[in-house]
Amino acid sequence: MKPVPVVTLWWMLLLVPRLGATRKIFPEEASFYYGTFPLGFSWGVGSSAFQTEGAWDQDGKGASIWDAFTHSGKGKVLGDETADVACNGYYKVQEDIILLRELHVNHYRFSLSWPRILPTGIRTDQVNQEGIKFYSDFIDALLKSNVTPIVTLHHWDLPQLLQVKYGGWQNVSMANYFSDYANLCFEAFGDRVKHWVTFSDPRTMAEKGYETGRHAPGLKLRGTGLYKAAHHIIKAHAQAWHSYHHTWRSKQQGLVGISLNCDWGEPVDISNPKDIEAAERYLQFCLGWFANPIYAGDYPQVMKEHIGRKSAEQGLEMSRLPVFSLQEKSYIKGTSDFLGLGHFTTRYITGKNYPSRQGPSYQNDRDLIELVDPNWPDLGSKWLYSVPWGFRRLLNFAQTQYGDPPIYVMENGASQKSHCTQLCDKWRIQYLKGYINEMLKAIKDGANIKGYTSWSLLDKFEWEKGYADRYGFYYVEFNNRNKPRYPKASVHYYKKIVTANGFPNPREVKSWYFEALETCSINSQMLAAEPLRSHMQMATEIAVPTVCSLCVLIAAVLLMLLLQRQS
Repeated sequence: MKPVPVVTLWWMLLLVPRLGATRKIFPEEASFYYGTFPLGFSWGVGSSAFQTEGAWDQDGKGASIWDAFTHSGKGKVLGDETADVACNGYYKVQEDIILLRELHVNHYRFSLSWPRILPTGIRTDQVNQEGIKFYSDFIDALLKSNVTPIVTLHHWDLPQLLQVKYGGWQNVSMANYFSDYANLCFEAFGDRVKHWVTFSDPRTMAEKGYETGRHAPGLKLRGTGLYKAAHHIIKAHAQAWHSYHHTWRSKQQGLVGISLNCDWGEPVDISNPKDIEAAERYLQFCLGWFANPIYAGDYPQVMKEHIGRKSAEQGLEMSRLPVFSLQEKSYIKGTSDFLGLGHFTTRYITGKNYPSRQGPSYQNDRDLIELVDPNWPDLGSKWLYSVPWGFRRLLNFAQTQYGDPPIYVMENGASQKSHCTQLCDKWRIQYLKGYINEMLKAIKDGANIKGYTSWSLLDKFEWEKGYADRYGFYYVEFNNRNKPRYPKASVHYYKKIVTANGFPNPREVKSWYFEALETCSINSQMLAAEPLRSHMQMATEIAVPTVCSLCVLIAAVLLMLLLQRQS
């Protein structure tokens, strides 16, 4: 009997039903599952500092690589937009906490701005006490509203000085600077923060920042820069985890993990071993790249083999994928108290051999092609299709691959193009309903999922897309300098899921949809009236000072006339 490859067995296991009733082969035909999440399941929303705060140079904040990237112009960001003001979140903390209370969420995931706390990025240079106070007050305000803070230490906005002086994540010294920064945060906020995320989606940070150059710092070090950056990020994560474990854990009793984003990769033909191997390779180059060192001590074997072989064919003496020493493998393995997962969509995967002579690149190293099904719902974004069944498969893959870790979903959501400004976001409601239900199925399968963070609280600055894509539950009017927020229909729907802790029964869930659409029509009228209100406000801001000045002038003239008469 011919042996079945291990990778093939893995994909066959994913097709085995584990939710009671017999599951059909085609995931598109899977039925909706009514039920509730485990007691204590944590519901939340998220954001990041650079995308929302604004106040880019206020109160002692230093410049980040994204400040430098966006200020350089040259078409790097759509419309040459910047995040200098963004959502003006730095000045609207209390207002945004009211929105969190309105959503009834249990937690809020946000990031700290490294250059707001350490303007140069180096602790021994200067600690910005105003930055420390801002985040300390924000954490206190969240807790006062019974919202648990989940805090990300680094969400892409590296202090610019560390990039200029040391080359950023190309330099291994970043691990020490990051550890110093992390320790300062543990010391300042750890008495109240019990969930820490070291890095958010480091794969994108490395690939787009050091491979394609589409993100800050904008380097195009093909086939080398991203692997080097990732290597140092993994070391920095491990160092921060060990610092917390040895110095702070006994006093603060918190958890430290990492958040990794990955789409699901489904074989085009599940009976074709080459497609199955390509789909497995896709996941290992995406999720395994960072998760495998943390959970198993080293890079996935398939990455080492593919990159090593292609490096040799390109005439290199050593692999372009860096190597961990035995000591480093031991040091890195086990450095996560939970696995944070970000997920948005799915791709079909088939194999393709890229000749090594084409030159080194991450895409060529993987030897695969990503495809989409034209029948998948298109949400208006070039890359994001609604494919809920892929979410369940990714969660089950992570649960099996990494030894049943506690999982927190840290990012999941759908974008909308800015030209569509309606607040009745039916498509987002359908996305939420489908993806959250697949997460519930994954829990019933046995995945140890502790919480879910929907992305995101607000429309915000979306990196190289500027303000073109909108992920928020709340619509932000960026053309108004006050950046007012308006709730979309999805606010009402998500709030109902949170309050019910799932999907109790068909009748109730159906009613949520119609109630949500009713609320959005009123909010849409408010948004439609926004230009008139803005003009009135502008007119008032001009007219009132002018009238006041005239009154003062007239009073002065009358007083002079009166004094002349008396004399």
